[in-house]
Amino acid sequence: MSIKKIITDKAPAPIGPYSQALQIDGRILYTAGQIPIDPSNGKLIEGDIQAQTRQVMKNLEAVLLEGGSSLASVVKTTVFLKDMNEFTAMNEVYAEYLGGASPARSTVEVARLPRDVRIEIEVIALVEK
Repeated sequence: MSIKKIITDKAPAPIGPYSQALQIDGRILYTAGQIPIDPSNGKLIEGDIQAQTRQVMKNLEAVLLEGGSSLASVVKTTVFLKDMNEFTAMNEVYAEYLGGASPARSTVEVARLPRDVRIEIEVIALVEK
């Protein structure tokens, strides 16, 4: 089995001992959870759940592209929400990015997320290249 670390400066740099994603045997990509950080300045995106979800999706897209995949090839997502009452608003933005792919999904309300953000998303995708 071959494991390739995926790192791009178009998504937030890892703040610990982990990779943005791992590509397994050139076939499957597992991303780390992404939070709403603007990779150009390292700052959190302020705003509502939709603004934060939009940035998370942009970060995930950048990691996927670096790993030879895309949002269209996502097969599974896990969404971590600070408040499940924001599910509908999050889901509207999520559908803009992943509605066509319709991956399997789990959504979990959590007590706290890194840097007190409202959302974190991780994905599993097939490698296209």
